[in-house]
Amino acid sequence: MKKSKKIILALIVIFVIMQFFRIDKSTPEIDASKDFITITNPSAEVKEILTNTCYDCHSFETKYPWYSNVAPVSWWTKKHVNEGREELNFSVWGEYSAKKADHKLEECVEEVEEGEMPLESYTITHGDAKLTNEQKELLEVFFNGLRD
Repeated sequence: MKKSKKIILALIVIFVIMQFFRIDKSTPEIDASKDFITITNPSAEVKEILTNTCYDCHSFETKYPWYSNVAPVSWWTKKHVNEGREELNFSVWGEYSAKKADHKLEECVEEVEEGEMPLESYTITHGDAKLTNEQKELLEVFFNGLRD
């Protein structure tokens, strides 16, 4: 067998083996009384933006797409979700102290203003998560309004 065929076969075997290492897609039980949307009661438009753009990575309401079943993409996806929840988790907003919540709101405004959120890698596969200028402004006004 040629060397290149052996390499290709080895890569295929490795890829197949990788599929046996599945990510954990389970989520903790959600207490709606602690959820950001429940607590802040945003307009329907802001609620839709938050759920379409933020909640997949920043809550326990992640909707894993089909490709999250294929390693190594699944590992990369899970890493992003874990990092997102660690940085800001809207599902446990009610557990944040007033100081922490205010700081998170300030960060939300900064991230939206600077175009850092949602991540470009997320919007590539979730086109509806791309924010228009009007949506960015609406979120900024909403987040800043909660800080007053």
